[in-house]
Amino acid sequence: MCYTGPVVGPVKNRSLTPVQGRVKRLAGPARARPAPDAALIQPIKKTRIAEEIADRIRVLILDGTLPPDRPLPAERLLAARFGVSRGSIRDALRLLETIGLLETRHGQGTFPRELDVNRLVAPLASILAYRRDLRDELLDVRRMFEPAVARVAATRVTEEDLADLQRILDTQRRKLKAGASAIVEDTAFHAVLARATRNRVVMRIMETLNDLLIESRKRTLRQKGRPERSIQGHEAVVAALRRRDPDGAARAMHMHIDQIAELLQHDAAPRRANRPPSLGSNPPSLGGNQGELRRGKPAS
Repeated sequence: MCYTGPVVGPVKNRSLTPVQGRVKRLAGPARARPAPDAALIQPIKKTRIAEEIADRIRVLILDGTLPPDRPLPAERLLAARFGVSRGSIRDALRLLETIGLLETRHGQGTFPRELDVNRLVAPLASILAYRRDLRDELLDVRRMFEPAVARVAATRVTEEDLADLQRILDTQRRKLKAGASAIVEDTAFHAVLARATRNRVVMRIMETLNDLLIESRKRTLRQKGRPERSIQGHEAVVAALRRRDPDGAARAMHMHIDQIAELLQHDAAPRRANRPPSLGSNPPSLGGNQGELRRGKPAS
Protein backbone atom coordinates (compact mmCIF):
# COMPACT_ATOMS: atom_id res chain seq x y z
CA MET A 1 0.00 0.00 0.00
CA CYS A 2 1.46 3.36 -0.98
CA TYR A 3 1.04 6.20 1.53
CA THR A 4 -0.13 9.46 0.00
CA GLY A 5 -0.92 11.35 3.20
CA PRO A 6 0.61 14.50 4.70
CA VAL A 7 4.35 14.94 4.95
CA VAL A 8 5.60 15.29 8.50
CA GLY A 9 8.86 16.87 9.48
CA PRO A 10 11.52 15.85 11.97
CA VAL A 11 11.03 16.53 15.65
CA LYS A 12 13.19 19.65 15.94
CA ASN A 13 16.96 19.30 15.89
CA ARG A 14 17.34 17.55 19.20
CA SER A 15 19.71 14.72 19.88
CA LEU A 16 18.16 11.53 21.18
CA THR A 17 21.24 10.78 23.28
CA PRO A 18 22.78 13.05 25.93
CA VAL A 19 25.93 14.90 24.88
CA GLN A 20 28.94 13.94 26.95
CA GLY A 21 31.01 16.80 28.23
CA ARG A 22 32.24 18.67 31.25
CA VAL A 23 30.24 21.20 33.19
CA LYS A 24 32.05 24.53 32.90
CA ARG A 25 32.70 26.52 36.04
CA LEU A 26 31.24 30.00 36.32
CA ALA A 27 33.72 32.84 36.13
CA GLY A 28 34.31 34.60 39.44
CA PRO A 29 36.02 34.15 42.77
CA ALA A 30 36.71 30.65 43.98
CA ARG A 31 33.96 29.15 46.05
CA ALA A 32 33.96 26.47 48.66
CA ARG A 33 33.06 23.05 47.36
CA PRO A 34 29.44 22.23 48.36
CA ALA A 35 28.64 19.26 50.50
CA PRO A 36 27.69 16.09 48.61
CA ASP A 37 24.14 16.31 49.95
CA ALA A 38 23.60 19.91 48.81
CA ALA A 39 21.82 18.62 45.66
CA LEU A 40 23.29 21.42 43.53
CA ILE A 41 23.86 19.07 40.63
CA GLN A 42 20.60 17.73 39.25
CA PRO A 43 20.19 15.08 36.54
CA ILE A 44 19.40 16.41 33.08
CA LYS A 45 15.96 15.31 31.92
CA LYS A 46 15.77 13.55 28.59
CA THR A 47 13.75 15.19 25.84
CA ARG A 48 10.27 13.68 25.66
CA ILE A 49 10.48 12.74 22.03
CA ALA A 50 7.61 10.21 22.10
CA GLU A 51 5.24 12.71 23.71
CA GLU A 52 6.05 15.36 21.11
CA ILE A 53 5.49 12.90 18.27
CA ALA A 54 2.21 11.80 19.84
CA ASP A 55 1.11 15.42 20.14
CA ARG A 56 1.82 16.10 16.45
CA ILE A 57 -0.07 13.00 15.34
CA ARG A 58 -2.93 13.90 17.70
CA VAL A 59 -3.30 17.30 16.00
CA LEU A 60 -3.37 15.63 12.57
CA ILE A 61 -6.11 13.28 13.80
CA LEU A 62 -8.23 16.00 15.40
CA ASP A 63 -8.11 18.32 12.39
CA GLY A 64 -9.07 15.47 10.03
CA THR A 65 -5.75 15.27 8.17
CA LEU A 66 -5.49 11.64 9.28
CA PRO A 67 -9.03 10.27 8.79
CA PRO A 68 -10.38 7.14 10.54
CA ASP A 69 -10.72 5.18 7.27
CA ARG A 70 -7.04 5.38 6.33
CA PRO A 71 -4.14 3.63 8.11
CA LEU A 72 -1.19 5.56 9.45
CA PRO A 73 2.09 5.35 7.53
CA ALA A 74 4.36 2.46 8.48
CA GLU A 75 6.62 2.88 11.52
CA ARG A 76 9.70 2.94 9.28
CA LEU A 77 8.29 5.79 7.18
CA LEU A 78 7.15 7.76 10.23
CA ALA A 79 10.58 7.34 11.86
CA ALA A 80 12.25 8.68 8.72
CA ARG A 81 9.84 11.62 8.40
CA PHE A 82 10.14 12.63 12.06
CA GLY A 83 13.87 11.94 12.17
CA VAL A 84 13.64 9.65 15.19
CA SER A 85 14.02 5.97 16.01
CA ARG A 86 11.28 3.41 15.36
CA GLY A 87 11.18 2.80 19.13
CA SER A 88 10.15 6.42 19.70
CA ILE A 89 7.42 6.02 17.07
CA ARG A 90 6.12 2.86 18.79
CA ASP A 91 6.06 4.66 22.15
CA ALA A 92 4.12 7.56 20.63
CA LEU A 93 1.57 5.25 19.03
CA ARG A 94 1.10 3.39 22.31
CA LEU A 95 0.38 6.70 24.05
CA LEU A 96 -2.27 7.58 21.48
CA GLU A 97 -3.79 4.11 21.68
CA THR A 98 -3.99 4.37 25.47
CA ILE A 99 -6.06 7.56 25.32
CA GLY A 100 -8.32 6.09 22.64
CA LEU A 101 -7.19 8.01 19.55
CA LEU A 102 -5.71 4.99 17.72
CA GLU A 103 -6.64 1.36 17.23
CA THR A 104 -4.67 -1.53 15.76
CA ARG A 105 -6.49 -3.74 13.27
CA HIS A 106 -4.88 -7.12 12.78
CA GLY A 107 -3.39 -7.44 9.31
CA GLN A 108 -4.47 -3.92 8.31
CA GLY A 109 -2.41 -1.48 10.32
CA THR A 110 -2.97 1.30 12.84
CA PHE A 111 -6.00 3.55 12.28
CA PRO A 112 -7.26 6.76 13.92
CA ARG A 113 -10.45 6.07 15.84
CA GLU A 114 -13.74 7.80 15.12
CA LEU A 115 -14.11 10.56 17.71
CA ASP A 116 -17.29 10.58 19.78
CA VAL A 117 -18.59 12.05 23.03
CA ASN A 118 -17.83 8.95 25.11
CA ARG A 119 -14.12 9.09 24.29
CA LEU A 120 -14.09 12.79 25.08
CA VAL A 121 -15.48 12.29 28.58
CA ALA A 122 -13.92 8.89 29.38
CA PRO A 123 -10.68 10.33 30.88
CA LEU A 124 -12.72 12.39 33.35
CA ALA A 125 -14.77 9.35 34.33
CA SER A 126 -11.62 7.26 34.84
CA ILE A 127 -9.95 9.81 37.10
CA LEU A 128 -12.99 10.36 39.31
CA ALA A 129 -13.91 6.68 39.44
CA TYR A 130 -10.57 5.82 41.04
CA ARG A 131 -10.59 8.81 43.40
CA ARG A 132 -13.90 8.55 45.19
CA ASP A 133 -12.30 10.19 48.22
CA LEU A 134 -12.35 13.53 46.42
CA ARG A 135 -15.78 14.40 47.77
CA ASP A 136 -15.11 18.09 48.40
CA GLU A 137 -13.58 18.51 44.97
CA LEU A 138 -16.55 16.75 43.41
CA LEU A 139 -18.89 19.17 45.17
CA ASP A 140 -16.85 22.04 43.74
CA VAL A 141 -17.31 20.52 40.30
CA ARG A 142 -21.06 20.39 40.89
CA ARG A 143 -21.12 24.04 42.00
CA MET A 144 -19.33 25.07 38.82
CA PHE A 145 -21.17 22.76 36.45
CA GLU A 146 -24.77 22.22 37.51
CA PRO A 147 -25.84 25.87 37.96
CA ALA A 148 -24.50 26.51 34.45
CA VAL A 149 -26.50 23.52 33.20
CA ALA A 150 -29.66 24.88 34.84
CA ARG A 151 -29.00 28.31 33.33
CA VAL A 152 -28.75 26.93 29.79
CA ALA A 153 -31.67 24.54 30.33
CA ALA A 154 -33.91 27.51 31.19
CA THR A 155 -33.34 28.88 27.68
CA ARG A 156 -33.87 25.56 25.86
CA VAL A 157 -36.31 23.55 27.97
CA THR A 158 -39.36 22.16 26.20
CA GLU A 159 -42.82 21.36 27.51
CA GLU A 160 -41.92 17.69 27.25
CA ASP A 161 -38.89 18.25 29.50
CA LEU A 162 -41.01 20.11 32.03
CA ALA A 163 -43.59 17.33 32.01
CA ASP A 164 -40.88 14.73 32.66
CA LEU A 165 -39.43 16.80 35.51
CA GLN A 166 -42.87 17.21 37.06
CA ARG A 167 -43.49 13.44 36.88
CA ILE A 168 -40.19 12.88 38.68
CA LEU A 169 -41.17 15.37 41.40
CA ASP A 170 -44.58 13.73 41.82
CA THR A 171 -42.95 10.32 42.22
CA GLN A 172 -40.51 11.74 44.76
CA ARG A 173 -43.42 13.14 46.76
CA ARG A 174 -45.25 9.80 46.75
CA LYS A 175 -42.14 7.92 47.86
CA LEU A 176 -41.46 10.50 50.57
CA LYS A 177 -44.94 9.97 52.03
CA ALA A 178 -44.48 6.19 51.87
CA GLY A 179 -41.05 6.41 53.50
CA ALA A 180 -39.38 4.84 50.45
CA SER A 181 -36.04 5.76 48.91
CA ALA A 182 -36.09 8.19 45.96
CA ILE A 183 -32.47 7.86 44.84
CA VAL A 184 -33.56 6.80 41.35
CA GLU A 185 -35.72 9.91 40.97
CA ASP A 186 -33.01 12.15 42.42
CA THR A 187 -30.61 10.90 39.77
CA ALA A 188 -33.21 11.06 37.00
CA PHE A 189 -33.98 14.71 37.79
CA HIS A 190 -30.43 15.82 37.06
CA ALA A 191 -30.27 13.64 33.95
CA VAL A 192 -33.43 15.24 32.48
CA LEU A 193 -32.12 18.68 33.36
CA ALA A 194 -28.94 17.94 31.40
CA ARG A 195 -31.05 16.65 28.50
CA ALA A 196 -32.87 19.98 28.40
CA THR A 197 -29.61 21.70 27.37
CA ARG A 198 -29.65 19.72 24.08
CA ASN A 199 -25.90 19.22 24.48
CA ARG A 200 -24.61 15.65 24.27
CA VAL A 201 -21.36 16.43 26.07
CA VAL A 202 -23.26 17.96 29.00
CA MET A 203 -25.51 14.88 29.12
CA ARG A 204 -22.52 12.53 29.20
CA ILE A 205 -20.73 14.53 31.91
CA MET A 206 -23.90 14.59 34.00
CA GLU A 207 -24.20 10.82 33.57
CA THR A 208 -20.66 10.45 34.88
CA LEU A 209 -21.37 12.71 37.86
CA ASN A 210 -24.55 10.81 38.65
CA ASP A 211 -22.62 7.53 38.70
CA LEU A 212 -20.11 9.01 41.13
CA LEU A 213 -22.78 10.53 43.38
CA ILE A 214 -24.67 7.31 44.16
CA GLU A 215 -22.87 6.69 47.46
CA SER A 216 -23.18 10.27 48.73
CA ARG A 217 -26.89 10.29 47.82
CA LYS A 218 -27.40 7.07 49.75
CA ARG A 219 -25.81 8.68 52.83
CA THR A 220 -27.58 12.03 52.71
CA LEU A 221 -31.03 10.77 51.72
CA ARG A 222 -31.09 8.67 54.92
CA GLN A 223 -30.77 11.82 57.03
CA LYS A 224 -33.85 13.24 58.65
CA GLY A 225 -35.35 15.99 56.52
CA ARG A 226 -32.98 15.45 53.59
CA PRO A 227 -35.55 13.98 51.13
CA GLU A 228 -37.92 16.90 51.77
CA ARG A 229 -35.14 19.45 51.25
CA SER A 230 -34.07 17.65 48.09
CA ILE A 231 -37.58 17.89 46.63
CA GLN A 232 -37.83 21.56 47.60
CA GLY A 233 -34.54 22.27 45.85
CA HIS A 234 -35.72 20.48 42.72
CA GLU A 235 -39.06 22.30 42.78
CA ALA A 236 -37.29 25.67 42.95
CA VAL A 237 -35.24 24.77 39.88
CA VAL A 238 -38.32 23.62 37.95
CA ALA A 239 -40.21 26.80 38.89
CA ALA A 240 -37.39 28.88 37.40
CA LEU A 241 -37.40 26.72 34.28
CA ARG A 242 -41.12 27.29 33.82
CA ARG A 243 -40.49 31.05 34.00
CA ARG A 244 -37.63 30.65 31.49
CA ASP A 245 -35.48 32.41 34.10
CA PRO A 246 -31.80 31.47 33.57
CA ASP A 247 -30.46 33.42 36.57
CA GLY A 248 -33.18 32.08 38.85
CA ALA A 249 -32.50 28.50 37.73
CA ALA A 250 -28.77 28.89 38.35
CA ARG A 251 -29.36 30.36 41.83
CA ALA A 252 -31.82 27.62 42.76
CA MET A 253 -29.37 24.90 41.69
CA HIS A 254 -26.50 26.53 43.56
CA MET A 255 -28.58 26.69 46.74
CA HIS A 256 -29.59 23.05 46.26
CA ILE A 257 -25.94 21.94 46.06
CA ASP A 258 -24.99 24.10 49.05
CA GLN A 259 -27.67 22.34 51.10
CA ILE A 260 -26.25 18.98 50.06
CA ALA A 261 -22.74 20.09 51.07
CA GLU A 262 -24.03 21.20 54.47
CA LEU A 263 -25.71 17.84 55.03
CA LEU A 264 -22.56 15.97 54.02
CA GLN A 265 -20.52 18.00 56.50
CA HIS A 266 -22.98 17.19 59.29
CA ASP A 267 -22.81 13.53 58.28
CA ALA A 268 -19.01 13.51 58.35
CA ALA A 269 -18.61 15.36 61.68
CA PRO A 270 -19.94 12.55 63.97
CA ARG A 271 -17.82 9.97 62.18
CA ARG A 272 -14.70 12.11 62.63
CA ALA A 273 -15.52 12.62 66.31
CA ASN A 274 -16.01 8.89 66.89
CA ARG A 275 -12.85 7.90 65.02
CA PRO A 276 -10.24 6.55 67.49
CA PRO A 277 -6.88 8.36 67.47
CA SER A 278 -3.99 6.63 65.75
CA LEU A 279 -1.52 4.90 68.04
CA GLY A 280 1.56 6.99 68.57
CA SER A 281 0.13 10.03 66.86
CA ASN A 282 0.87 13.48 68.23
CA PRO A 283 -1.93 15.99 68.88
CA PRO A 284 -2.18 18.67 66.22
CA SER A 285 -0.38 21.93 66.90
CA LEU A 286 -2.65 24.76 67.98
CA GLY A 287 -0.15 27.43 67.09
CA GLY A 288 1.15 30.12 69.43
CA ASN A 289 2.73 29.44 72.82
CA GLN A 290 1.53 26.03 73.95
CA GLY A 291 2.68 26.63 77.52
CA GLU A 292 0.57 29.77 77.82
CA LEU A 293 -2.44 27.93 76.41
CA ARG A 294 -2.08 25.25 79.05
CA ARG A 295 -1.98 27.95 81.76
CA GLY A 296 -5.19 29.45 80.38
CA LYS A 297 -3.54 32.50 78.84
CA PRO A 298 -4.35 33.52 75.29
CA ALA A 299 -1.62 32.97 72.75
CA SER A 300 -0.09 36.15 71.42
